Amino acid sequence: MTLSDPVTTVLLCAAAYLAGSVLFALPVCRLWQLPDPRAQGSGNPGATNVYRTGGWLPAIATLILDGAKGWLPVWLAQAAGLSIIVQAVVALCAVTGHMIPVFFRFRGGKGVATALGAGLALAPATTMIMAGLWIGVIWRWRISALASLVAIVSGPVISAFLEPDTLPLFGLLALLIVVRHRSNLIRLARGRETGL
Repeated sequence: MTLSDPVTTVLLCAAAYLAGSVLFALPVCRLWQLPDPRAQGSGNPGATNVYRTGGWLPAIATLILDGAKGWLPVWLAQAAGLSIIVQAVVALCAVTGHMIPVFFRFRGGKGVATALGAGLALAPATTMIMAGLWIGVIWRWRISALASLVAIVSGPVISAFLEPDTLPLFGLLALLIVVRHRSNLIRLARGRETGL
């Protein structure tokens, strides 16, 4: 297997996008007999919104499953011996799938959990520090959007020091996720963003 195997690269990118397009918040909510998260709270099909309607257990299940669909494609790219650049592209495909899922009319979530999973596979040291920042902000202010934004914006800075090969990935992830949080940014600026 060469580091630039085009067939494997295309297949993994497609698989990552399709995996990302599976919004696990929906089957988790059905399993727990909860309302559709897209019609509740923020309308976001992610772990935080599931927590608001169903508590910790379904939220953790959603977080793990959404993270796994980011982690697995990157791990497969690593197992296939593909370059770190290709691994980063695969990670972006998974996150993009969650944001604009083909199975749900291209209306998805914000990609934080999927980015977390992909980051754990590709740059574990950077991602663990980002997760620590997320936990710290949640503990202090209990605002998920603020925690996500602090963590994701810190990613490029942290990766530049610890895992510089992944800096472009974290830069692109920060851009994508900040854009997806634009309504949250407006509410944060106005002091109207809701907490957990």
